[in-house]
Amino acid sequence: MSLAALPEPAVVLAETDWGALEHAYGTAEDTPAQLVALLDDDQRARSQALDHLHHVVHHQNTLYVATVPATLYVAGILHDPRTALPVDKRPHDFPGPMRAELLGWLNSVADAAGDQAEATMRRFGFPPEEYPPIVRTREIRPLLFSAVSACFDDYDLHVHEAALAACIPLLDDPHLHRHRKAVAPQLRETLAASALWQYQERAVEALSWWGEDTTGLKVRRNPFAWCDASPNPSADEWHLSPEDQADLPF
Repeated sequence: MSLAALPEPAVVLAETDWGALEHAYGTAEDTPAQLVALLDDDQRARSQALDHLHHVVHHQNTLYVATVPATLYVAGILHDPRTALPVDKRPHDFPGPMRAELLGWLNSVADAAGDQAEATMRRFGFPPEEYPPIVRTREIRPLLFSAVSACFDDYDLHVHEAALAACIPLLDDPHLHRHRKAVAPQLRETLAASALWQYQERAVEALSWWGEDTTGLKVRRNPFAWCDASPNPSADEWHLSPEDQADLPF
């Protein structure tokens, strides 16, 4: 399903004026080092770099001007063998190696520029076409889909499922609608049968939205999820960045 060629990760790093871009906490001068650390030999360094993506570059599901080049970099390294290495996990994190985590992050970025996000923004009087990070994220969706769909055949089931889930918001792009028919059987046979109810739900919702038959598909939620949760979760369990932890009222 390769559609277009992504820029080389090294080119993204070298040709982006990171100091002129902003993320959730100001200038993105610190982001290139964190992107490089995603492929570090040290698991702690990789995990901290992943936290930077989630809590700084794409803080609380918000797109910033620095999110777009970071997204191109992440898509460009998906098939680097080092993304098969593990990262630190917290309670309720999705399973899988760094590659699965990166796909989950791309999923979130694409979702923030998807059809549902657009509908919500318009409902509150914020036209997405007036917000450059959303416009630019939408422009690169074909590039992202090319990288994500190449992971459909990954030997690791967690990566395979994460790739299928990540393709769903990318296929909101009108230029990619034609790929829905090819992807739909995999959503039905794999993602809707996942051990994770979140993937099941996403697959059923997407198939329904695409006009596909969802007969017999059910979402098997854990009815004891709240009972199993820690009654006093720590900042680590909430997956908070140091910046977020400093803002807590307790």
